[in-house]
Amino acid sequence: MLNILWNSFKMSLGELKNNKLRSALSLTGVAFGIFCIISVLATVNSLEYKIQSDITALGTNTIYIDKWEYGAGDNGDYPWWKFVNRPIPEYNEIKYIKQRSSLAENVAYFTQNYTKLDYGNSELQGVNIYGVSNEYNDIQTIDIAAGNYFSEGDFTRGTPVAVIGYNNAEQFFGTPERAIGKQVTFDGHRVTIIGVVQKQGQGFGPGFDYDHSLLLSYYYYASIYAINNDNGNPFILVKAKPNVPSGALTDELKGVMRQIRRLSPKEDDNFALNDVSFMTEAVSGFFGTVDAGGWAIAGLSLIVGAFGVANIMFVTVRERTSQIGLKKAIGAKSRTILLEFLLESAFLCVIGGFIGLLMVWGLSAILNVVLPFPIIISYNIVLLAFSICVILGILSGIIPATIAARMNPVDAIRSK
Repeated sequence: MLNILWNSFKMSLGELKNNKLRSALSLTGVAFGIFCIISVLATVNSLEYKIQSDITALGTNTIYIDKWEYGAGDNGDYPWWKFVNRPIPEYNEIKYIKQRSSLAENVAYFTQNYTKLDYGNSELQGVNIYGVSNEYNDIQTIDIAAGNYFSEGDFTRGTPVAVIGYNNAEQFFGTPERAIGKQVTFDGHRVTIIGVVQKQGQGFGPGFDYDHSLLLSYYYYASIYAINNDNGNPFILVKAKPNVPSGALTDELKGVMRQIRRLSPKEDDNFALNDVSFMTEAVSGFFGTVDAGGWAIAGLSLIVGAFGVANIMFVTVRERTSQIGLKKAIGAKSRTILLEFLLESAFLCVIGGFIGLLMVWGLSAILNVVLPFPIIISYNIVLLAFSICVILGILSGIIPATIAARMNPVDAIRSK
């Protein structure tokens, strides 16, 4: 068996060497098809992983209480103007949610503003000022590159300290370590930096831009900015206890919020309970469609390549007719001849697939410089691609291999 494999591989290389142009044209389709499969799957999977990671950063099994329904439009059932008239979530509602919810593990408050940030003679425009409550980091984990996150005392006393985003720290101080202990100014207020957020990188999901942010404790933030309007886009985050489905938490929070807002049974909800898991499902569905498109393009290329390889094998069988007859005359069995040509056809497709893989590696090296996320070519994708090559080779060579296996040795030897 190993001898047959080795001979088939040598004959495949010989075919490429003796008929360079014909083989190159035939293998182009296979190479391009494999290039499409690997490049589309790798790019789509890498992008989907990045977006899903951004969505996961919003908090797993977490409900966002807001006046707006995420992803909802003016569909006539609940017009846009009714959303506008809803009250914004208030900070003191956190206390009641904790008291009345038996399924909530953590409850936090978030609000934001945009302003410029000053340090010495340097100035940064459009900085995100985030005001967060003390359990916010338990729901959305914020990794610290240098210094520390807020202490419990910073939250309760409203201390004028801040955690700065990585890019802002880099712009002002060069390195995160040099930012610790420095004072920056915004809207006439000065705060001391106690920590720097780990670099997040550019995101595609609906997450927060921590790289260009300045985080403050809620009480200090509220002493500067008014929270009684929509400008801060405030919302409440509620994380479910372990093993509690988000649907069960949503159902409970609906009753809790109606009690807090004192809504009668006839009144509509004046709040929205947003489960971020719907974003995960929407992203998966979208990329499933993109995958299907990539497979369609690759399938056309592979069909063209399959016909090319089949053509090579028909020509090869005709050129080796006398050799086939001689082998059968000295005792070679039909199944051995069949296997030999099938393996040769499979090797030709694998060679085309290897060329396609090299093209993908070259493209990924370029894209990794341009794109804000890495292109990861997993072993599963490569294994799938080469499995397709083997199957394609067998299908392409089955007819010419069968013709070769059924040849009469006497007639084959006499042929020229």
